[in-house]
Amino acid sequence: MDVRIKRVYEPAEPDDGFRVLVDRLWPRGVSKERAELDLWDKEVAPSPALRKTWHAAPDAHDPERFAAFAADYRRELARGAAAEALERLAGLAGEHSPLTLLYGARDAEANHAVVLRDALLERLEQG
Repeated sequence: MDVRIKRVYEPAEPDDGFRVLVDRLWPRGVSKERAELDLWDKEVAPSPALRKTWHAAPDAHDPERFAAFAADYRRELARGAAAEALERLAGLAGEHSPLTLLYGARDAEANHAVVLRDALLERLEQG
């Protein structure tokens, strides 16, 4: 399965495949036309409480702090609406290749889409 992550602010390209915005909030300054989304799945994003905690931390992008955030987010992805949304993404990844997960964060390495992609690929490996 080809699952990619990409900043929503980057231009859409034909090889993006099926494009899913995985942020809970709409990205500032991006029109729906420019985003060229196939789906906006808010439920797979971190909960509002986790997102606020993450963004409130001055050292949020420190590797240790990011690891703690990632662990908390993975726990969210294992239950409730987030788990159902992850399952939907797994189904979409089986139907569409590539599947591109779009996010708005500035940091390309310390963001929830990185964690989500890894969790999704693990889910897909399990069958």
